[in-house]
Amino acid sequence: MPRWTPDDIPDQAGRTALITGASSGIGLETARALAARGARVVLAGRGRANLDRAVRQVHAAAPNAETATLLVDLSDLASIRDAAARVAETETIDLLFNNAGVMNLPTRRTTRDGFEMAFGTNHLGHFAFDAHLWPAVLRSPDPHVVTVSAIAARRPMGRLEDMMSEKRYRGMGAYAKSKRANIVYTLELARRTAGTPLKAVVVHPGAAMTNLQQHGNGTLARVFTPLAARLLMGSPQGAAWPSLYAATSREVASGQFIGPSGRDQTSGTPKPAKLPRGADDLRQAARLWAESERLTGATFSP
Repeated sequence: MPRWTPDDIPDQAGRTALITGASSGIGLETARALAARGARVVLAGRGRANLDRAVRQVHAAAPNAETATLLVDLSDLASIRDAAARVAETETIDLLFNNAGVMNLPTRRTTRDGFEMAFGTNHLGHFAFDAHLWPAVLRSPDPHVVTVSAIAARRPMGRLEDMMSEKRYRGMGAYAKSKRANIVYTLELARRTAGTPLKAVVVHPGAAMTNLQQHGNGTLARVFTPLAARLLMGSPQGAAWPSLYAATSREVASGQFIGPSGRDQTSGTPKPAKLPRGADDLRQAARLWAESERLTGATFSP
């Protein structure tokens, strides 16, 4: 397929993008690229200082950018409800990026609501956030919901069994389950919104050394020097390409899975990727959706 880069992003003036996990890594690079194309960017994250620093970095790349910040902790349902309420009443969200995440925690931890941390943040947190934001998304004439999964979703340990890792906990296994859930959720969202203008697309970013890896069990940060990380894992800038492509390219259809086209799909031009085996199972999707509603208490308005 023809090579695609962020230079191909069309003008985004008049559109608002909300990005979770926007204070660093892929989220920050997504914000920078969209701001440079004229979008109003809402950077969402847990820490005020980190968000303010990210805003300064966005304005360094796009001095005339229009930005806002939103404090939200995706491991806390009360924080999610409060943050979403501030947006849903008045905002129009054209591009919603479910980007934030936690990865490969060395010991089992739980969210404020008692969910296993990776599954509770990466999937349940975004499910609830999207549901509470839904009025703002539906105001857009051309809304896109882009959810960031990972190559790890293909691992056998990512099967959606023992979703809270209560029987056995492995950091990468819990992460893989959450990333499989991202895919299953997005495909079901695409089914439920079929025939509407909304596009629900799931991506995997390939491999890059970002704060997600560095704040996991620390192994990658200890093993790889910064130079080795760039050579072997790619850059956060390149890792943001699938998200940007999914949100802005007319070639992308709702329900697609997008990833890098390079060797081992670690980097390169974004293109449709092969789904993990069984990720499109309709019964699995129905079970995950029902369980997500039960656990979070969040439902999507028609």
